[in-house]
Amino acid sequence: MGQSAEFGRFLKAMRARMSPEDAGLPETSGARRVPGLRREEIARLADVSTDYYTRLEQGRHIHPSRAVLESVARALRLDPSEHTHMMDLLEHCAESAKAPSATPRVRPALRQLLDAVGEVPALLLGRRSDILGANRMAVLLFADFAAMPPAERNLTRWLILDPRARELFRDWKTVAAEAAGSLRADTGRHPDDPQANQLVGELAVNSEHFRQWWAGHRVAARSAGTVRLHHPTVGDMELNFENLSLPEDPDQVLRVYSAKAGSPSDDALKLLGSFGAGTATAEGLSARHALGEDQPRFSEGA
Repeated sequence: MGQSAEFGRFLKAMRARMSPEDAGLPETSGARRVPGLRREEIARLADVSTDYYTRLEQGRHIHPSRAVLESVARALRLDPSEHTHMMDLLEHCAESAKAPSATPRVRPALRQLLDAVGEVPALLLGRRSDILGANRMAVLLFADFAAMPPAERNLTRWLILDPRARELFRDWKTVAAEAAGSLRADTGRHPDDPQANQLVGELAVNSEHFRQWWAGHRVAARSAGTVRLHHPTVGDMELNFENLSLPEDPDQVLRVYSAKAGSPSDDALKLLGSFGAGTATAEGLSARHALGEDQPRFSEGA
């Protein structure tokens, strides 16, 4: 069954979150035995037979047409990220278990770019939101990722499990839920990834919040946004972030945080940078951002 079963579980979770009112259906008398809409109701909205939709949800090995998938997506009110995830689950369905992915290599030019983005925090993220690089400002704002054990250098893991992240992000639950949703999207593109499975297992064991988010099949794929922070040294900040895709390195993303020029948040960032200038923590990162020379899952220059 493989990923076909995961495809079916995703459809079921999306159906369970919908109410008759959401779908514009008339209310029915009596209590419903299942959360959300019934299979026959989604099938009717998607203009397919109940038997066919049931087979989709059961993860049977069938090959729905693009038109059917679009109809099901509309019936389930999928947003763009959820729609993409649904297609990923089908495209990669039933893949056999794979060996661990190749060690990501960070090009020297990217390390130079991290150094050049010196006045604002910047992270280089790989698959599963592994932290492949961080500039001095990112260390000062978030954490000294280079000092962590190699297996813990993952942004989603840090956000969900580290108490300091809860204190830093004023909207922690929203930020952490989106990180879990981004991990869900990654597993749809790369099924049967042993490292992803290990990360999901660790988060599920140690976080009730994560277990709930994962069970709900939430998907998130924001390329830009705003975060509100309370830093213990410089106080409150509101920062914008942009995820910059790298065509030469499709599994890597450069995330840059910035503040509106002349704003209190901009002043706070500059103050943070001045406090951190020349500190041992900042110097410890080095210009090469050597995150993980002792562990294969990171590149020698990451």
